[in-house]
Amino acid sequence: MAKKSKKKPSAKKKPAPAKSQAAKSAKVAKTARAARAAGTDPKRVAAILAKLDEAYGNATCELKHENAFQLLISTILSAQCTDVRVNQVAETLYKKYPNPGAFAYATPGELEQDIRPTGFFRNKTKSVMGASKAIIEKFGGQVPRTMEEILTLPGVARKTANVVLGTAYGIPSGVVVDTHVLRLSKRLDLSRNEDPKKVEQDLMKIIPQEKWIQFSHQLIWHGRRVCHARKPKCAECNMESLCYAKDKTI
Repeated sequence: MAKKSKKKPSAKKKPAPAKSQAAKSAKVAKTARAARAAGTDPKRVAAILAKLDEAYGNATCELKHENAFQLLISTILSAQCTDVRVNQVAETLYKKYPNPGAFAYATPGELEQDIRPTGFFRNKTKSVMGASKAIIEKFGGQVPRTMEEILTLPGVARKTANVVLGTAYGIPSGVVVDTHVLRLSKRLDLSRNEDPKKVEQDLMKIIPQEKWIQFSHQLIWHGRRVCHARKPKCAECNMESLCYAKDKTI
């Protein structure tokens, strides 16, 4: 009787080593860093700052004012309004209302008409009067010098606070993010956020603090003079070689 041959156990194939979760995460992080490096690489940011210095070395706030209080009021009035229009209104406004007390105890209906050309005059009247009263009652008639305190004033958010602290007091409390800074930060790939607060945080991470005040003014000037929303003048832009925005005109 023939003996049954014993079957040799088949060798099990070893599974290919799978990438660890840590390795995958590292690869994703590396890819994300590479994607952002083009925009926020320190060398590129430094080159952009140098170009802004070259083009707008003397850039400053274009709201006319004689003191921190006037700048505060003008900045509140500038919401959804051009600086040119605010300056036109300010020519007579500060003669009629020369100090916080004059604004705080003004006749609301009369003040509304005085600032009507700036738009949203009813809400702005409430903010101006409220801020003026708070300055008198809480801060001894002086516009506060800290972010925490100035944000307690009615009608004052971070953009207004940064304008006043930076321009009037020379305090680099943050980066002013208005419509121009918001647009240009995206075009220059300095931030990929849409919310102004998040854009400000992005810019504060990559712009040296000593440049925060001037950088804001320079970007605003560039947005008004060259990098327009609808038809940017890319041929006139000294940062054209550093910019790869999708809506470039050349």
